[in-house]
Amino acid sequence: MNNTMKQMEKMVIYQVFPRWFGNLNASLVKYGDKTKNGVGKFSAFTPKALAKIKELGITHIWYTGVIEHATKTDYTAYGIRKDHNAVVKGKAGSPYAIKDYYDVDPDLADNVHGRMKEFEELVKRTHNAGMKVIIDFVPNHVARQYNSDVRLPFVQDLGQQDNTTKAFDANNNFYYMPGQSLTLHFGAQEEDYEYSEFPAKVTGNNCFSASPGKNDWYETVKLNYGVDYMNGGTCHFDPRPGTWDKMLDILLFWADKGVDGFRCDMAEMVPVEFWNWVIPEVKKIYKDIIFIAEVYNPDEYRNYIYTGHFDYLYDKVGLYDTVRAVMTGRAPASNITYSWQALEGIRHNMLNFLENHDEQRIASDFFAGDARPGVPGMIVSAAMNVNPVMIYSGQEVGERGMDQEGFSGRDGRTTIFDYWSVESLRNWIDDWKFDGGKLTDDQKRLREVYGKLLNVVHDEPVIANGEFYDLMYANKSNPYFNSHRQYVFMRKYKNEVLLVVVNFDKAEQTVRVEIPADAFKALGFEDNKAAVLTDLLTTEHTVSTLTDAYPYQVVLSAYSGKLLKFTYNN
Repeated sequence: MNNTMKQMEKMVIYQVFPRWFGNLNASLVKYGDKTKNGVGKFSAFTPKALAKIKELGITHIWYTGVIEHATKTDYTAYGIRKDHNAVVKGKAGSPYAIKDYYDVDPDLADNVHGRMKEFEELVKRTHNAGMKVIIDFVPNHVARQYNSDVRLPFVQDLGQQDNTTKAFDANNNFYYMPGQSLTLHFGAQEEDYEYSEFPAKVTGNNCFSASPGKNDWYETVKLNYGVDYMNGGTCHFDPRPGTWDKMLDILLFWADKGVDGFRCDMAEMVPVEFWNWVIPEVKKIYKDIIFIAEVYNPDEYRNYIYTGHFDYLYDKVGLYDTVRAVMTGRAPASNITYSWQALEGIRHNMLNFLENHDEQRIASDFFAGDARPGVPGMIVSAAMNVNPVMIYSGQEVGERGMDQEGFSGRDGRTTIFDYWSVESLRNWIDDWKFDGGKLTDDQKRLREVYGKLLNVVHDEPVIANGEFYDLMYANKSNPYFNSHRQYVFMRKYKNEVLLVVVNFDKAEQTVRVEIPADAFKALGFEDNKAAVLTDLLTTEHTVSTLTDAYPYQVVLSAYSGKLLKFTYNN
């Protein structure tokens, strides 16, 4: 996507973890293996399941954990090398400890030998359902025992030609600590022989030590893109490092499978010069493919967009952190203004969300303790700009994430390390009927609200393409508007004006919104002109008007919002 162009359709992404999405086993054991706890499959995403996901207003599905990763499950009978338990986190293993860039997770296949074909069929089913496919690309690190057993013979494996006597060599795929053996001091040896690695490779989170700690990414090794970290970060990009070409080949391999986009894990730990080269190379062949970067340093945002050519970046430390603080009463709603102001010129490049696999569930005891505050939070995240928005599977039914699964303790997240299933999704799937038959009434209502909201933000041109105007400055001293618990803004596109007001308070509020003359001038619409008013969440119609002469009154129930569209005759 050209960064200077406005999109004509707003992207709505549904992140889902196949390992637990289709697992209906309710008899779960802490630290249970695949046999005891079960595992979801690609085949769980039936045409009916996909239709019900699309029903939420979804345009893209991010299937998380597709590429083969290290695991404690033994698949040697299928020609897959077994991983040492000491360098695998959890029974199932981390989906970000990639074991073979050219293969899919055998856990997710009904027929392990036919696992790639099953993934290809999933891509086709998703496309047939009218949605696009995003998968993870993990470029910064791989599993400690990375080994591609399905790569084509002419493809050199990572590290195959490395000179392991050198700590750094631009031609090496890994970094080494010559003369040192890897030592794990925290009881990670779980087999009858110690894990052996000589010379020790540098750990994925830039831990340049032969003795990484248990809080390091000890199950992974760092990939070398030509940056000599041991000598001041000197860059060796000419001639092009071999790792670059290997990564391009991997991206093209998955694009050829029909994948429509990549969510690039920890993209800022890989030099921007690599992205500057590789993304245009991929887009020469697959011009519509999208790249989403996990970047947490705001000082690097513009660099990874303009130099790195990313289409979208995570808006985590800005909007997510701000809205989360507002939802939990730790910050005033007026702070949301500062989060978008810091993104001047790149707001359309940010991906908004309130949940993903790294973050705690809204309804967890560690976040809001209740799914309802997520409604005003999602309205703001989804409707304030033209950029994409994402929800995490289970968010729409108020999943609490309060299980204690095994390696992942009770932390308010849904595990990515363990074999597990998710009760709220089991109840929505309802024995493969996908009708929500076992959900509570509150969960059904919540999913209905999410569905209405996400369909509105996807379908309405005023949201997908409209200008944005923040009204908080005009209501700062308004005695009938609480800027700590309410947030208000406008959108404008052609002859439509959208007034969005949300209430983060636990009680119903009646607010009166001041709309200054500057708003009419900036957005180019007429003061006190009659318009057809549509409440986009209820579809109710009436006739109304906006004016700076008197405030506009809105009644907001607890944890809610209004999207009021004013359509003017030209």
